[in-house]
Amino acid sequence: MKEEQVKPMEKFIEMVKDVRICMLITNNKDAEHCSGRPMGVNKIDEDGTMWFFTNAPSYKTDEIEDSNKVSIAIANESSNNYLMIHGIADLVNDKMKMKELWSSMMKAWFPLGLDDPDMALIKVTPTQVNYWDSSSSKMVVLFNMLKAIVTGKVYTEGEHGTISL
Repeated sequence: MKEEQVKPMEKFIEMVKDVRICMLITNNKDAEHCSGRPMGVNKIDEDGTMWFFTNAPSYKTDEIEDSNKVSIAIANESSNNYLMIHGIADLVNDKMKMKELWSSMMKAWFPLGLDDPDMALIKVTPTQVNYWDSSSSKMVVLFNMLKAIVTGKVYTEGEHGTISL
């Protein structure tokens, strides 16, 4: 039987489904450097859209308003998946969507809860994903690294590719 081809969106969703923290990277206003900060992923929709709560105004919201092209870096050591997601960010002030995504943990950043006037959402629609996928167990990875050292051959584990969404 022929192995079924995995669709790009399905592959992307599978690699990010358990991710809780990432680095959201925006374009710094001085255009010389990028700005990055850890962000909690509140939800990833079936179409790959990623949602984050944020304070507005902030440097990151100013940078998104200036240039809505963002990147998200993910290092998921438990699954040996590493991704650089490029996409378009939008600031969203939809109270119904906030209510849908809200959890009691958000009170640490928004003590006023859903009534916080400075609370907003960042919606990131991915356009391209660069990934490094080594779904082997850590023991297999370690064994193959040691094998490469002993044999003098370059370590090549896993799969690297680009997904256009």
